[in-house]
Amino acid sequence: MRRHAQKMRRNGLQPMVVINSDDPLPDVAAVLIGRALWRYRSELAPFYLAVTLALGGVVLHITHPEWWPYLLGIATVTAWTLVMFGDRFGLALRSERLYGAAVALGSGSWLAAVTALGVTFRPLPQFLVGGGVVLALPWWTHRRRRAKVRVDRQIAAWPEIAQTIGLAGSRAQSAVVDVWGWRARFALARGQTIEDVIAKVPTIESALGTFRGAVRVFPTRDGKANRFELRVLNTDPHADAIPWPGPSVSSISEPIDLGPFEDATGARVLLLRRHGLMGGVAGSGKSGGINVLMGNLSACRDVVIWAIDLKRGMELQPWASCIDRLAITPEQARALLRDAVTILEARADSLTAEGRRVWEPTPESPALVIIVDEYAELADDAPDAASDTDSIARRGRAVAVTLVAATQRPTQKAMGKGAVRSQMDVRVSFRVREA
Repeated sequence: MRRHAQKMRRNGLQPMVVINSDDPLPDVAAVLIGRALWRYRSELAPFYLAVTLALGGVVLHITHPEWWPYLLGIATVTAWTLVMFGDRFGLALRSERLYGAAVALGSGSWLAAVTALGVTFRPLPQFLVGGGVVLALPWWTHRRRRAKVRVDRQIAAWPEIAQTIGLAGSRAQSAVVDVWGWRARFALARGQTIEDVIAKVPTIESALGTFRGAVRVFPTRDGKANRFELRVLNTDPHADAIPWPGPSVSSISEPIDLGPFEDATGARVLLLRRHGLMGGVAGSGKSGGINVLMGNLSACRDVVIWAIDLKRGMELQPWASCIDRLAITPEQARALLRDAVTILEARADSLTAEGRRVWEPTPESPALVIIVDEYAELADDAPDAASDTDSIARRGRAVAVTLVAATQRPTQKAMGKGAVRSQMDVRVSFRVREA
């Protein structure tokens, strides 16, 4: 083709380029640079901020040099707001809030100085370069920022992924990155349903390059049939021990934070006028669940805790200072449950006399929470106490007498033939080996 073009030029003819309508036009350098600047906008954000501050300082110094005190005040207020309320703006970790405050205060202070003195006043240019590099290092190395970049690129590639996995036409609408992974909302093509997406979860995991079991699919809150929410975990929230953050409540009327679900969303449970059941094999985490529950209930001013631990107090004895009454033998358990029924009936009579329907816990008239560790052992060793536990399960809600049971065998047969299990609507399932 080159020899042919040279021959045409020697004969006075100019070669003609024919562009098919399906052929893309060649990209010019400006387009390529613009694409790179947009693609790597997250990595280049400190550079963009520095350029913006420099240009803004030049303009403000020329037009409004007297504004520098206001700029310094705005920077201070912004930094304080990020420290105190940064979690509302997506800065979940304290280190993130402190970093955001440092950037806001440093940028605002430099801009105020440039507005008053000019961009060439030494050593302001050196401060911009040196401070920019120092503040950029945490940004470049931050795990969540890098995760967000990966997610943005996966979302941008979703049309190709959707074509590959058989969901052609679906499109991403929004995405949010958190500590454990990311969550995105998608719109489906006409005729596709969330059942089609659920059937392709293994394929989605392969296409996104995640580990097995990392993808969850949920319907959206608005209930639309052509929408779904995709939850992708980069880290298993239950892989390691979760540090105890301290009590999450100060009253039984508030939902208790028991920790994260398997998809890393918070499990907040209201126990007032509800009975609870924790089930799981040995070593699955029931003791940890009971400890979290005990730590929160002990911080409530309007709760009295009774407990039954037929393993001679091995599990609940460390909480003895927080437990008003602890039974460690079948005889003590029978007496405790009989007294609980007596309190229940007395409260019912009091409500009837006062014309009220429910007992509102207060520090003077607190709720009674009865925690039973290894409930199946209680059913075996003290079968005559079944009538009392049934009575508490059936009638205890209105009078704020709550029963919480933990057992390795959370089946109807193991827990007796009464109504206890059917009345427990708060159910926490730890690891089990059979249905």
